[in-house]
Amino acid sequence: MKLHELLPGRVARVRGVDPASTELEAKLREVGFSEGDEVEMLTRGPFGGRTLAVRLNRTIIALRAPEAALVEVEPV
Repeated sequence: MKLHELLPGRVARVRGVDPASTELEAKLREVGFSEGDEVEMLTRGPFGGRTLAVRLNRTIIALRAPEAALVEVEPV
């Protein structure tokens, strides 16, 4: 499943980052998205949830849904 599909309050383990966009992949890896890390979906913004807040390695990160769609996760 993709990170943007995770429901608020749920935790998942990062399985990988899609290399389709090397620039976005590099950005996601810079902020800490690595295979095996746990990520928690905190909240979705209004108007269709185009902005997401997630907790990764004790850091809260805001992402746009298209960015989160590049992160493959497995619910734990």
